Amino acid sequence: MKYGIALFLFGFVAVGCRSGNDPDKKVIVNVSVQRTLAKDIPLVVSAPATVFGKSEAHISARITANVLEVRVHKGEPVKTGQPLAILDRRDLEAQHADAVASMQSAEAALERMEHATIPLQLTQARGDLSAKNAALNLARRVYERRKQLFAEGAISGRDLQISEAELAQAQANFDAAQTNLDAIEKHTNAEDLRTAKNSLTQSRARQSLAAANLSYAEIRSPFAGTVTEQLVYPGDMASMGTQLFTVADLSTAVARAQVDADQVTAVKVGQSCSFAVNNAVTSTRQGKITVVNQAVDTARRTVEVWCEIPNHDGALKSGFFGSVKIAVGNAPQAVAIPSSAIEFEEGTQKGKVYAVDDRQVAHLRTVTAVPIDDHEVRVLSGLRAGEFVITAGEYGLPDGTQVNPAGANQ
Repeated sequence: MKYGIALFLFGFVAVGCRSGNDPDKKVIVNVSVQRTLAKDIPLVVSAPATVFGKSEAHISARITANVLEVRVHKGEPVKTGQPLAILDRRDLEAQHADAVASMQSAEAALERMEHATIPLQLTQARGDLSAKNAALNLARRVYERRKQLFAEGAISGRDLQISEAELAQAQANFDAAQTNLDAIEKHTNAEDLRTAKNSLTQSRARQSLAAANLSYAEIRSPFAGTVTEQLVYPGDMASMGTQLFTVADLSTAVARAQVDADQVTAVKVGQSCSFAVNNAVTSTRQGKITVVNQAVDTARRTVEVWCEIPNHDGALKSGFFGSVKIAVGNAPQAVAIPSSAIEFEEGTQKGKVYAVDDRQVAHLRTVTAVPIDDHEVRVLSGLRAGEFVITAGEYGLPDGTQVNPAGANQ
């Protein structure tokens, strides 16, 4: 493709140069030409892309504490669950020990409640009922004896009335003791058990919370990968929510491409894609499209597309910048010309080419075209297959100029 000043790869040949006073002699320009081809062209969408790991975690502290140890450093591989850093946990250990002791006390209290023969209140109520029953039996015997004596005329009616009153009082006392025992047996014991069970549940919850807080003092890797960022050192204060490390799994790399919104409709999950690092001597890596975002970045008018690439050799690093090419279809029998034959208007698909007719006259054409790669362009309109186009020597050439084409036999 030509932008700016093209190389002068031709010379001017005067066929019968103006000699003497002959004004009818013409100047013919030497140019290089090539016949346009009709061929099947793979349709490709290209976009800039940045490499990320398939899994990438920004690891933060869950508690606020001093950093005692840092066990890994940037660039080192880590395994799932491997400690990355150790925080000061003395206060957390004390809290955990207190929570464990409280839980054990609650467990013991519940066990005593569940396995005791008779709780204290129940024992007292049963003893009281037994005493009231004995008093009732005694009052009944006294009343029966005095009733017999009264019938025999041995005692007065007043003595019998006193005995009746004592019997009635003994009966009332017994009934009250029986009611109290029933209430204790039905309600008090069950309520005590519920209270003891609730206390144990609360103690266990406090113990679990203390154990969780204690575990947060060890910063661990969530998966196997590589430490790509280290932001903490021994002696630092790790604050809750502050990022300490970044771990990335780069066994599979993901090139996140920003595809122009006007082109993304042709991109589908499962299509083949390739990634190459800009300005680097590395081979192109092949992959598959795994994500096509459903939202457009309104600032850039792009859609994020993920090209997932096997990276077992670790050649692709997190943060590499390059370009992704996505195979989106095929254009059968499309017109193709060399990139050197066209000069695009910047930022458009419009360009200018010189077509040479069978009388060897150059004609300036405006065409619509899109690049296939760095060397070839697909013409969408303005040119037919089989026509000759100038590939070198056309700079500054007026429309309708007679030319002497080289390569016209191709």
